[in-house]
Amino acid sequence: MAETARYPVHQEKRLVILILLTTLFSIGHHVDHVIRGNHVGWPLIAQVTPFTYSLGFYPVIALGLYLYLRGRTAPGFWALLAGAGFLFVGLLHFGPLALEPPADILRPYSSAAAGYAALAWLVAFLILLASSSLYAFRLWRR
Repeated sequence: MAETARYPVHQEKRLVILILLTTLFSIGHHVDHVIRGNHVGWPLIAQVTPFTYSLGFYPVIALGLYLYLRGRTAPGFWALLAGAGFLFVGLLHFGPLALEPPADILRPYSSAAAGYAALAWLVAFLILLASSSLYAFRLWRR
């Protein structure tokens, strides 16, 4: 990190680690969709679905990391992006209007353990999104 960083280096490192870990869990969740074979979308099938739209987060994350590591954006960017991701993923999978409820994660697997592992991964992903958003918001407020 540059010496002219707006935030202490250890806080920036923590935020970058949270972002990278959250991105890893996002990729894992997309892989789970492919393994299950349900709720996928373009580019795997011709139909555009929430899966397709969620792939749009990756270029934004890459650009955000590039800009953040060069001091061109603040933690507020991550607070908003992770918060939007939390709402997007959370509302798609949980609640009365969920398009991809937990049953759709559990059912396709022949092994209950595999289904529950995929569901646990999703819950961990949501926790990481919330943690990243809250930590970035805390840094932003300083």
